[in-house]
Amino acid sequence: MNGTIPAPTIEYGMLAPMLVVFGAAILGVLVEAFAPRYLRSAIHLPITLLSLLISFVLIVWQWVEGVPTKAAAMGAIAVDGPAMFIWGTILVLAFVSVLLIKDEGHFVGAAAAVPGSVEEEQALYEGAAHTEVYPLVLFAVGGMMLFPAANDLLIAFVGLEVMSLPLYLLCGLARRRRLLSQEAAMKYFLLGAFSSAFFLYGTAMIYGYANSLDLAKIGATLGAVGGQDMLLYIGGAMIGVGLLFKIGAAPFQAWKPDVYQGAPTPITALMASGTLIAAFGALLRVFWVALGGLDWNWRPVFYGVAILTMLGGAIFAITQTDIKRMLAYSSIAHGGFLLIGVIATGSAPAQNTSALSGILFYLVAYGFTTVGAFAVVTMVRDAGGEAWHLSRWAGLGKRSPLLAGVFAFFLLAFAGIPLTSGFFGKYAVFQAAVTGGALPLVIVGAVASAVAAFFYVRVIVLMFFSDPAADGPSVVLPSRGTAAVVGLAALATVVLGVFPQPVLDLAHSAAQSLFVR
Repeated sequence: MNGTIPAPTIEYGMLAPMLVVFGAAILGVLVEAFAPRYLRSAIHLPITLLSLLISFVLIVWQWVEGVPTKAAAMGAIAVDGPAMFIWGTILVLAFVSVLLIKDEGHFVGAAAAVPGSVEEEQALYEGAAHTEVYPLVLFAVGGMMLFPAANDLLIAFVGLEVMSLPLYLLCGLARRRRLLSQEAAMKYFLLGAFSSAFFLYGTAMIYGYANSLDLAKIGATLGAVGGQDMLLYIGGAMIGVGLLFKIGAAPFQAWKPDVYQGAPTPITALMASGTLIAAFGALLRVFWVALGGLDWNWRPVFYGVAILTMLGGAIFAITQTDIKRMLAYSSIAHGGFLLIGVIATGSAPAQNTSALSGILFYLVAYGFTTVGAFAVVTMVRDAGGEAWHLSRWAGLGKRSPLLAGVFAFFLLAFAGIPLTSGFFGKYAVFQAAVTGGALPLVIVGAVASAVAAFFYVRVIVLMFFSDPAADGPSVVLPSRGTAAVVGLAALATVVLGVFPQPVLDLAHSAAQSLFVR
């Protein structure tokens, strides 16, 4: 024995898109430490946007050069087609979310001050701002990239925490309704920590069974280890609890309406799009790569979860009077629709590719639509800030026909009306499920879609067929960033609803490489 330890092999080129984001986040921390307060925002914004843009360009370059066929960092991070597709989607949605974040009025000036105190009033008077928002967003985006690409359960846990911890802080920084924002942050933190504990304990159970945390090695040991099945089943169930919590699937969805309602709306937009995409990417990798051989065991459970999530999200959304809570329950229902694609596995690789490509397309379509919808919410305001109560949206179509029309278009896309991105998203997932033998689940999905269409149409009727109140909300003139977000989201919703094939082909090409291991 010579006592030498082999040096680890790190493919920095393959990991460059993610490293750029983390590097920019660390640079943002240094800006907070050394730059004068009055210059920080002016420095942070270009660093944040430029890092996201560079990372996206690197992904495109890697895609053109050829998708890698092996995991990086000694097998810990899978830079394959699905990971790169998810990375690109998250980066684009994070870029447009930052354009919303940069607008003034969303974040409190002094988060440590007691709501309503003299210190808070003084901070508002002085124009204080928490510029730490930008590096926190970059750390969260970096975690969103690491989480779905993790090819190792421990790395997945690290990605989960790096994604979640900044979001816990960001949820408590709303400028209006401070107590509600702080309550949302505390609920998210406590329940998120609880779900992370489930994920970590499940990881320990799986390690006890397979003697490895590598997803491919765990998949290879299924059925080869005798007398340890209880560890496998308990571990898989606990990991599933942690992942389903991040998705907001029933019965682990209770945090979503409260957090979406209390968080600053730009942060809600980032969470509703990026976090959902990252969580589904991680769920697919764990249950298709590591636990794919147990699909006969976990598919019945996911059947029940998907039905409960779709119907629960759609039904509870009907009773909501807060626009952000309504969109939160809409997000829960869409999580159930996506779970249909997760269940639509089969013995043939073509069936798995079809299901995965449908999920990837759905995530892109839903991500753009939801960011656009929350961008519209930021523009409808009354004396207390954003007009959250649905009654305040009455007659908006007469006050601002263009904005109300755009919001109505986003709601129709959520409902899956033809010629919108939502229609082809649901069609791609439902088609894969029918081919995979999950027709009863598709029928339930169609019923849930019909129920969901009711509350979407209700808001449209309220906006266009009700008289506006004399003291109704006003529509603020959007900044160039907010206008760009709404325009880009509307354009993506139209293009993906009229010409979906290029993105479907791209998703299909990305989906094929998940099974090349």
